[in-house]
Amino acid sequence: MRTGIFLNYAGGFLEAVDEVVELEKVGVDIALVAEAYSFDAISQLGFLAAKTSRIELGTGVVPIYVRTPSLLAMTAAGLDYVSDGRFRLGIGTSGPQVIEGFHGVPFDAPLGRTREVVAICRQVWRRENVKLDGKHYQIPLPPDRGTGLGKPLHLINHPVRERIPITIAALGPKNVELTAEIAEGWQPVFFYPEKADEAWGDALRAGLAKRDPQLGPLDVMVSATLAIGDDVEDRLAWAKPQLALYIGGMGARGKNFYHNLATRYGFGDVANHIQDLYLSGRKAEAIDAVPDELVRHVSLIGPRGFVKERLAAYAEAGVTTLLVHPLTTDRRESVRFVEQLHELLP
Repeated sequence: MRTGIFLNYAGGFLEAVDEVVELEKVGVDIALVAEAYSFDAISQLGFLAAKTSRIELGTGVVPIYVRTPSLLAMTAAGLDYVSDGRFRLGIGTSGPQVIEGFHGVPFDAPLGRTREVVAICRQVWRRENVKLDGKHYQIPLPPDRGTGLGKPLHLINHPVRERIPITIAALGPKNVELTAEIAEGWQPVFFYPEKADEAWGDALRAGLAKRDPQLGPLDVMVSATLAIGDDVEDRLAWAKPQLALYIGGMGARGKNFYHNLATRYGFGDVANHIQDLYLSGRKAEAIDAVPDELVRHVSLIGPRGFVKERLAAYAEAGVTTLLVHPLTTDRRESVRFVEQLHELLP
C-alpha cells in the first residue's frame, strides 16, 4: 500500500510545502493539492515540483467544469514536464455549491462530460489532432456554431509521457462505474472499509468488466485523517468540522452527494440532523452532532494496535494508496505520525 499526503487548500501552503519536503525524505509516495474555492491547485503544484525531486504530485482534485478539456491536458502536460514525469491528473465534478455558486457555470451532465474530458486529454498527450464530435464538447467547433475557420490542432510540445495517469473522484454508483472503466485511479472520500463493497462494489465490478487491460489495475486512492498514539482521542473532534461541512453544507437538500454517502453507510438520520443544523446556520451544533463512530471508521485515529487493525481493513477493502491528513499543528508530530504509519502498514 502506497502512502500520500493531502495539502490543506485553506491556508498555510508554504508551511505545508516544507512538510512535504520532509515527508518525501521518509518515503511518502505522493502529495496531492486540492482545489475548491481557494488558491488554485496548479500554481501550488508548480512550486512543489521545484521543491521536491522524487515524490509524485497530483491534483486532488480539480473540477472539470471550470477549464476546457484541452486546457486541462495542456496544464497536466506542463506539470508533468516541470516535475520530470511525476504528475498525476486528479479530476472530479465537485458539486453545484462550488460550480454554480462560485464559478457561475451550470452543473450538468457530469458523466458525459467526464468521459469526453478524459478522451480529449489523452488525444492531446498523444499529440493527435484534437477531434471530438461529442455531446458536450465539439472540437473543432462546427461552422454553424463558430466561424468555420477552426481546424484540428495538436499540442506543439512533446509531453514527457503520452499517458499521464488520471484519477477521478467519484461517489455515485454511475460515476464510480465510469471511473473503474476509464481511469487509472479512483479517489473516493470518507471511505468506510467495511461498508465500501455495499456502497460501491456493484459499480466497481461493472466498470472493471469494461476496462481496457492497458490501463492496468485500478489505483484505489483513499483519504483518511491520521493521529497515532495512546493520547490522541481528542483528535476525533478535529476531524468533525470537515465531515459536518461536507455532509451538512456542500449542497442543498437532495443535492448533497456526501449526505447521500453517509446515508448509504447507515447514518441517514444523523446526516439529516447535521444538514438541518448546518443549513440553519448552527454550524457548531452540526459539528458536535457528527458521531464518534463515523469518525473512527473513516479515519486512522487511535493507538497503534487500533490503527493497525484499521489498516488491515483498508487493505481487505482493496485500497492501494492511502492519502493521509495528519491531525496536528506540529510538523514534527506530523512526520512522526507518518513514520509510525509506515511501520504499521501490512
